Amino acid sequence: MLSTDLSAYTLSHETEAIDYRTPMKFGGRVVTGVSLFTVQCDAQTHSGARAVGAGSMTMGNAWAWPSQQLDSQQTLAAVLRLAEKIVEDAADSPETGHPLDVCLALAGRRASLAAEVERELDLPESIPELAILMAAAPLEAALFDAHGKALRTSSYQLLGADCLPNDLGVYLGADFKGLRLDQFVSAQPQASLPLYHLVGALDPLTAGEVLDPVGDGLPEHLAEWIERDGLTHLKIKLAGDDLDWDVERVRAVSRTADASSRGTTADWAFSLDFNERCENAEYVLEMLDRVEAGDARALQRVQYIEQPTHRDLKSHPENTMHRVAERLPVVIDESLIDLDSLLLARQQGYSGVALKACKGHAEALLMGAVAQHLNMYLCVQDLTCVGMSLLHSASLAAHIPTVAAIESNGRQYCPAGNDAYRDRFPGMFDVSGGRVPTRLLDGPGLGY
Repeated sequence: MLSTDLSAYTLSHETEAIDYRTPMKFGGRVVTGVSLFTVQCDAQTHSGARAVGAGSMTMGNAWAWPSQQLDSQQTLAAVLRLAEKIVEDAADSPETGHPLDVCLALAGRRASLAAEVERELDLPESIPELAILMAAAPLEAALFDAHGKALRTSSYQLLGADCLPNDLGVYLGADFKGLRLDQFVSAQPQASLPLYHLVGALDPLTAGEVLDPVGDGLPEHLAEWIERDGLTHLKIKLAGDDLDWDVERVRAVSRTADASSRGTTADWAFSLDFNERCENAEYVLEMLDRVEAGDARALQRVQYIEQPTHRDLKSHPENTMHRVAERLPVVIDESLIDLDSLLLARQQGYSGVALKACKGHAEALLMGAVAQHLNMYLCVQDLTCVGMSLLHSASLAAHIPTVAAIESNGRQYCPAGNDAYRDRFPGMFDVSGGRVPTRLLDGPGLGY
């Protein structure tokens, strides 16, 4: 054991429900609120250093578990119960070592914990692996954060051989032997990053589309958000099963950008998110062709495409993305649950990876290293994260070298969840110039 290793910890957790100020529609589902699960970790290292850290994550069950047999309240209850059991298990039978090794050891016990929840709640289906990863994410963040705070050092600076002796071959197999995690993680955060603003399927683009104003002083439509926050990066949620609507939506967003004070010459960047609703790659290709035919500039602004078809890659081997990837980077999101899924996606033509803190800090670090080693396109996305969970997501993005932007959707839909952190991290939640000052996330632990 190293003196820097975790030797003991105690855990506690809490849940908070937050209502959205306005509904969000994605993947054919409408979401009106979120539950935030937070874990506190009082940790000690072998050297006797001690500190309290924390991790938090929005439990996005509509994204992680789009069940056909259970309603959203039932899947949320199961995810929250699993999150509780994961914390209780880690507290009752703690592991020791570097947080990465601790998290991976604990991960080996999650399947049995999920099975217990399934029996306890008499569920008619298994809890998906993506939902299991999400339920464990707050604990993983708390362990990494407490470890770094105990050592008074950024967690991203504790990934070298002096603190983490194993190379990546131990975690990822022989193809990665000799590679070290700190080769793929920056010790210091990027000073700032552009912010991708979400354009949900229900979001009005202009004043004329606002039918039911929220009236809370925040922007009511995309044009106002662009002006207030100086936005340049827009993530557009698409239907995936309505070609005419999708084509017009991309064009309309581009027209709204052109009409802003930044105008047509600004360096606009779009991403297109289908949330796995497309039947096949042909749908995506036709949509791109039609957007280009009607507004070539709109298509030129698209930086990447996210998860066009079903997340279950093994069951849908016909949905290859090679032809789409010849035109634009295509990244997996819902499909990414482990190394095997990443390699299968690459084999099927995906050229990029979307990392998310909600899948666990350990998983994000390892998959980020794999993607960089394989020269894949990388982005970091959030799960309508608020407060601590957004700061975690932003710190992750700021320390992965090839990531060029971050997401922050919570400020749009549930800004009340950010209130406790606004003064401590000015500019992270109230955006200026279209960028967020990730240099603020340079403190010990995960930076918040």
